[in-house]
Order: sequence, then C-alpha cells, then structure tokens
Amino acid sequence: MVVNLSPSPLLHSSSIIRLVNSKSPISESWRRLKTHFPKPLLSPSFASPSVNFACKKQFLHGNSRNRLDFRTLSIAGFDYGNFEGPQSVLEAAAVLTAIIVVHESGHFLAAYLQGIHVSKFAVGFGPILAKFNAKNVEYSIRAFPLGGFVGFPDNDPESDIPVDDANLLKNRPILDRVIVVSAGVVANIIFAFLIIFAQVLSVGLPEQEVFPGVSVPDVRPFSAASRDGLLAGDVILEVNGSEFAKPGPSAVSEVVEIIKRNPKRYVLLKIKRGGQNFDVKVTPDENYDGTGKIGVQLAPNVKIGKVKPKNLGEAVEFTWKEFWGLSSNVLDGLKQTFLNFSQSASKVSGPVAIIAVGAEVARSNIDGLFQFAAILNINLAVINLLPLPALDGGTLALILVEAARGGRKLPLEVEQTIMSSGIMLVIILGLFLIVRDTLNLEFIKDLL
Repeated sequence: MVVNLSPSPLLHSSSIIRLVNSKSPISESWRRLKTHFPKPLLSPSFASPSVNFACKKQFLHGNSRNRLDFRTLSIAGFDYGNFEGPQSVLEAAAVLTAIIVVHESGHFLAAYLQGIHVSKFAVGFGPILAKFNAKNVEYSIRAFPLGGFVGFPDNDPESDIPVDDANLLKNRPILDRVIVVSAGVVANIIFAFLIIFAQVLSVGLPEQEVFPGVSVPDVRPFSAASRDGLLAGDVILEVNGSEFAKPGPSAVSEVVEIIKRNPKRYVLLKIKRGGQNFDVKVTPDENYDGTGKIGVQLAPNVKIGKVKPKNLGEAVEFTWKEFWGLSSNVLDGLKQTFLNFSQSASKVSGPVAIIAVGAEVARSNIDGLFQFAAILNINLAVINLLPLPALDGGTLALILVEAARGGRKLPLEVEQTIMSSGIMLVIILGLFLIVRDTLNLEFIKDLL
C-alpha cells in the first residue's frame, strides 16, 4: 500500500502484484514526495507453468502416519491461462480487492484514530466512477479495481490546512508515523488469521492421505492429452518407465518437468483407470517458449477428508498451526526468490496471473479459496515489509534513518528521489507483468 505525502499523499495498495504495487494512481504526479505503503501481491509460489498452491508446512494434528497436514488442494501443473467460469474469476478478483481494501483500511484507521488528517480513501486507480465526501475525506471507487490508496494532505497545495499543523502525518512523532505505515501489514496478518479461523470453524481443515502417482483432475479439450487418450480422473503411475521417487507435490513436479523438456517427442505414461493399468503415449505440443505442454491439470494423488475442532481452544490451536505453516511457506518462497533470482524471476506474478490462479482454485473447492485468500494476505504483508522504495518497508526504513539521525529528516530532495524511483520501478514492473501474464492466458495464446 502506499502512503503518499504529495498533493494528497497516498497510501497505496496496489495489486499490480506483489512485486508490483502500483503506487499512487498513475494519474497522480509521481514526482512529488510520496510515502508509499505498497502491498506487494507478488508471490513466488504463483508460478506459471506449474502452480503448486500448497503449503509446505503440514498441518500437524493427530498422529496418523498417512496424514499430510493441511495443505489445501494442490493445483500443480495446470496452465494458469485457463480463465474458465466468470463466477470463479469474480470470486478471485473480489478476494484480491478485499485484501487490498483491508490493507489500506489499516493505514486509514491507524491515522484516523490518532487524529491524523486523511484526505482520500480510494478503491481502485484511474478515473473516478463514484465518490462521496464525509468528514473531510473523499471516498471513491475508481475505474481499475486492482488496487487502492489512502491520501494525506501533507503537501497538497489545495489544502487549507497549515503546513505546520501538528496533525499532518509528516509533523507527527516518529512512533505515530511508524504505527500508520505498519498498520497495513498488521491488518493483513490479522485478516489472514481470521480467514483461517473462519475456515476451521465453518468447513474444517482438509487432511490428505497420499497415494502413489499423480492425479489428472482435468483435461483441456483439443489438447495433446485429449488427443492422445488421457481422461479426467486418470492417475499417472510412471513416466517413461520410471516410478516416482515419492508421492505428493514432488511427483507432480517430475511430470511437469519431463513434459516441458519433450515438446513434439512422445512421453510414455503408465495410467491407472477404473482399476486397470495400461500405457498411453502422449506427444506434448510445443509452447510459445519452446517447452512442451499437454493441457492437463495435475495434482498429487490424495484423498482429502475434513477435521473440525472439538472446542474453541482446539480451533485456535489448529488456526495457529496452519497460519504458521502458510507463513513459513511464504517466507521460504521469498527467500528462494532472492537466492535464485535468475531462475525464479519468471515465477513472480502480477494481478492477471493471481486472479487466474484464484479462479482455478475457486472452481476446485471452497477450501482452496480460503487458503488462496490467507496466502495472499501473508504474502502482501511480508513483501511490504521489505526495505524497498515505494513499499511500506521502504518508508519505515526512511523513518528509522530519521530516528538514527536524532530526529533530523533526510533532505526533501533525497526522499523525493528515492520514493519517485521506487514508484517508477513498480509501475514499469507492474506493466511488464500484466502484459506477460496476459499473453500467457490460453485464449490469448490461441489467438496469436
């Protein structure tokens, strides 16, 4: 999210992606000093070729050897360009927008409750579609719904508030500003915990019993898999005569990698269907990037049951364990992204890919939608804490520098240069990811 100390400084929450937070609305002048609290929706776990929407950490309850804790349905090895079902797309977009609104509301409430002047609260970016004013705050809905921002009148030349007003954000003590800047992250963390808690109480947590092989939940019409005889419901037991080293997500990855490495060369699959085992030769089509694809959704071969807590204490325990597992997964993914950036950069996803993944999850089951929302909240919180310009962490870093200098702020020109460069980087990265992810959509690729 972004807090802008410019004509109406903005606290933005952009869904351009986790890495791409669209800072202040593009229509605003980015050249003015801005304190941004972007909220990256960037998710190293949202990879295009094979999206594995599963938590690494298992939900630990019970002692059953065969139970893989709660990791929600894994959707691995499917083409995220599958925008099927307008309802599921709307559900995913609504989840994404709600998360951004929660993030911005955290900034807004932290400022409002401290008596700090706030001038704007917007859902979306770009042209205003509808607005109203209440208590000197303009609330608006804008044309592009994948983002939002909170504006402060600190440097607004049209504001009639004196520049030395003690209730302008820039004039508040360091602690007050830290609370406002960090409130968006805190709001997302609390929201993620509440989402998991709601899942625990309402539908329970999935338990997975893992079996050998890789399941094929869906086969795209007219795809290589459909053409060569694969059917939804099949289980892949072997690939090119080799069994999988171990069941679960790693087996899915093995299948995906072999298919990607063999465009236009047949791959021998041993299939289990209706109690019978037989071989199927599938010849992957060549993707636009030279890799192979067969047009299937793959998932670990698991049976999923449900476990509900017996009492409130157990519900809190289940929620905490799952929350910690998801958080660890997000942190591990971010760590791997930075340690192996050249290899993992392609897995950074923008709003188009995130909504596509969310739509696929929503079509699969309600459990996946709960986890999708929780992971996005955690991801947004973690990314925003990075000490990068235009992110909440970048703003906090500037405040810490000010504290280290005995309360002396950096020169206005220096802060302006730092924040402006960060905003431009985010905008460029966001546009790039939107274009790239859009071109990866299946119906777009079919048109090209």
